[in-house]
Amino acid sequence: MTHKTYAKLGEYSIIDMLAVAAAREVKDEEVVFAGTGLPMLAIMLAQRLNAPNCKLIYEAGTIDSRSDSLPSSVGDPRCVTKAAVASGLFDVFNQLQRGKIDLAYLGGAEIDKYGNVNTTVVGDYTNPTMRFPGSGGNPDINSLAKRTVFIMVQEKRRFKERVDYITSPGWMVKKWPEGTLVPRRQVYGKNFLGGPSAVITNMAVFRFNEETGMMYVDTIHPGVSQEQLQENTGFELDFSRCKGETEPPTYEELRILYEAVDPEGIFLTPQRKK
Repeated sequence: MTHKTYAKLGEYSIIDMLAVAAAREVKDEEVVFAGTGLPMLAIMLAQRLNAPNCKLIYEAGTIDSRSDSLPSSVGDPRCVTKAAVASGLFDVFNQLQRGKIDLAYLGGAEIDKYGNVNTTVVGDYTNPTMRFPGSGGNPDINSLAKRTVFIMVQEKRRFKERVDYITSPGWMVKKWPEGTLVPRRQVYGKNFLGGPSAVITNMAVFRFNEETGMMYVDTIHPGVSQEQLQENTGFELDFSRCKGETEPPTYEELRILYEAVDPEGIFLTPQRKK
């Protein structure tokens, strides 16, 4: 077994931590759906380490891409490199609708303790204080993938008791017309495939209780205290299942990120020196 040498606090950035933590969520042989940015870093790192046989689908229309270096977006021509299919949105979302996606990465403006995510508005929908770009496929991907991992910034205004608007449903969702919260499995019925698996932030990794659907703290990133984490969350956190600190990036993971995945510094700041 290869000995792992972990980087020390201060030897890696929060982007490094997020990319590595997200990459570790990928299992070998899985079909993974990714968008632009951090998910691309995570998947390409996973392809080179823990999940060499995972199949990557980019939202713009390529399947089983094997880019030599990081594309700047899902529409970058480099996404076509060694791809099994180079098509369009229709084909890749068809894979979602057929239940072929094992894992998907998403983001959001707000999330609540049940994993409901808002990318639509702050405040009342008809008279909001802020309007976001909208769903952008977020509810489709979250509803049809077997597992979803959200990558978000940890702030009290983002981690709320109740989101202002449910763009993407979590584990307890509103049943219309009465608006009461009911389990996701009950609402989806025979079309239920899974749901939010983890939330990775700049402070911690969260998962969800299988019975209650509520978020709990799985690990806390090095240098972050429980008090700091709670101060940046708008609801009472469950620390009862916390395993301790998130494993920091290894020197090997950092080397691959900077030298093989993103040597041009498209998303990473090329400042780390060994």
